[in-house]
This record gives sequence, structure tokens and C-alpha cells, in this order.
Amino acid sequence: MKTLKAKIDLHIHTCYSHDGLIKPEELIFYARKAGLDGVAITDHDRIEVALKMVKEVKDFLIIPGIEISSLNGHIIGLNIREPVSKNLSAEETVDKIHALGGLAIACHPKAVLKASLGRRTSRKFDAVEVVNASAFPFKRSVEKAREIAAKLGLPQVAGSDAHYAPEIGMAYTLVEAELDVDDVVKAISKGLCEPLGRAIPIGIRLRREIIALKMKIFPRKRV
Repeated sequence: MKTLKAKIDLHIHTCYSHDGLIKPEELIFYARKAGLDGVAITDHDRIEVALKMVKEVKDFLIIPGIEISSLNGHIIGLNIREPVSKNLSAEETVDKIHALGGLAIACHPKAVLKASLGRRTSRKFDAVEVVNASAFPFKRSVEKAREIAAKLGLPQVAGSDAHYAPEIGMAYTLVEAELDVDDVVKAISKGLCEPLGRAIPIGIRLRREIIALKMKIFPRKRV
């Protein structure tokens, strides 16, 4: 029988998200530094960078994903290779993810100041992100998200929701699977996973906000 061994951060944004600061070339360095075995790249409503990194990175597990802005809150689609349109209902978004063969995850369902699904989280989802290192207030968001997952009988996962490289790995999911995208996704769907992590420290949050402010004053060119 396999043991929990794959340590994967299931929620990371690159600089190709509108609010992300992580350059693709530094993502793997910080992921390894955090002791991760893999990551899911989940840019806001964009998937091309995730797909590009899947092709280019051969020695580290990359799960292609996307954080979709549904009308009812943000939803992560894992292991899909096509974009899903934003501004659909939560139900329509989940159906689109499933049609593409992916997993639909209700991310940060009870966090403040995030587009959270709350009561719109349903059994149609494949998992609930119960630990989000960026969520505020952290402890309450974890408690409430766990309650939702338990009530619905859904697998529980975790991700850092990193937008700044030092945040990578602050929260992660231990998955009972080999280091293979399909094996990891299948294990999560069966609940063979454990969410772990902590809140992003205030000092790191402040550094992220300072850098983000500088980027607004001196914007870089985005693709």
C-alpha cells in the first residue's frame, strides 16, 4: 500500500495573473526550496503559462490548472488543458471543468476579501480547499471550509495561493500517489490526500504588497 508522499502546492499564481509577482523561471527554485514535490499553476482565467511549463519542465511535477472567476466565486480547475470562460455560474463552471476531464476545486470558500463560493459550494465539486495560506482570517477560514467539506463529504486539499515567490509551499497537500499528474489527480478525487499549512507571515505579506505597489507605479509589460 502506498504512503502519503507527494507534497504538492495546489494553488500558485505566476506574474501572468493580474495580481501575481512570481516569474515562471523562479517558481521551480522556490518550490524546491520549500521541499515540494510538485505544484499546480493556477493563474486567474489564464492557462497558457501552465501549459507551457508542463512542456518545458521535465524534472519537477507541474499540474496545469486555472483559477476561474465564476459568477458565484473562484473555482480551480485542475489538470485541464483548455481555458474555461469566466462569468459562468458555479454549476456551469464545474460542468465545463468536468467536460475537459479535470477536477473542480472550491478554493478558499469562506475567506474574507476573496471571491469565495460560500454556500454555493456543492457536491458537484471534487474537493474543497480547506487550507489556503493567503486566506483571512486564517483560522476561521480553515474551520469553516473544513465544515463545508465534511458536510458535503468531499476530499480536503490545501494550497498557498502564492502570488509572491517566498509564499510558495506555505500550504500544501500530501497526496497518496506517485509523482504523475494523472495519479495525483485520481488520488485527490478518491480523498487520498491531507491538507496542511499555515498562514503567510505578516512580514512576507507586507513585502509582497510593497513590491505590488511598485509594480503599479512602474508597470512592466504583460503578455
